[in-house]
Amino acid sequence: MTTITQLSNQKLFNGQHIQFEHQSAVNNCLMTFSVYLPPQASEANKVPALYFLSGLTCTDENFSVKAGAQRFAAEHGIALIMPDTSPRGEAVPDDLDDDYAFGQGAGFYVNATQKPWNKNFNMYDYVVSELPKLIEENLPVNDIKSIFGHSMGGHGALVIALRNATTYRSVSAFSPVTNPIDSPWGQKAFLNYLGDHLASWQQYDSCELVNIATKHVPMLIDQGLDDQFLEEELQLENFIAATNRVNYPCQIRQHAGYNHSYFFINSFIEEHLAFHAKFLK
Repeated sequence: MTTITQLSNQKLFNGQHIQFEHQSAVNNCLMTFSVYLPPQASEANKVPALYFLSGLTCTDENFSVKAGAQRFAAEHGIALIMPDTSPRGEAVPDDLDDDYAFGQGAGFYVNATQKPWNKNFNMYDYVVSELPKLIEENLPVNDIKSIFGHSMGGHGALVIALRNATTYRSVSAFSPVTNPIDSPWGQKAFLNYLGDHLASWQQYDSCELVNIATKHVPMLIDQGLDDQFLEEELQLENFIAATNRVNYPCQIRQHAGYNHSYFFINSFIEEHLAFHAKFLK
């Protein structure tokens, strides 16, 4: 059993919000993650898990502090799992131009194949395999799980659910990067992490993945129409067109006046927890 070290523990809505660190085998560095255990969780009553993937520049703490999700997780008896967005540390490579959309804080939830990134940037395997195993071995959490995320993390959540449709009960996203192959953020990340190989890029693009999906995962997307990244980076219209072409069922809600911030997430987080709770039983 892999050792995890507790960094902090806060009582919250009669549950526990705990931050941990551990040595990651897939990312070859020390990783930090946070967990909210609702009051229903115990060794005799292991609870389902809802994974949240954060966006560019975020750590495991942004969602923990800003989203207000723990209140609703406590009501529904769901554990919240909040990983960091990338490997970190002095030995981990970073963008030399200090670009916030690439390098540390911007793992894009892929398994890098190109040097020097491939030693540490394996966030897809970390979220899909290593972290759930760690959680289920060490905490009162069972193997029933769903996933959601914001922006780059929304991209990660959609990709992971679409590629693992029998593993995740449901998926949702706030302001996701839906078509990174045609997004400046995605193009820089994919070229550096994956090389100039279109087939490698396609396996991490939601618009491509819905075309080959054989099982449908219940899906909810919320998008603010005043989001400054909507047209160039997020490209929700491309995803709507892709799902329509193949009749992939997805509830997509577009909201006037909302932007890309955590104010938007906070406004609809209760509905996302209620959406996932229907499937996490």
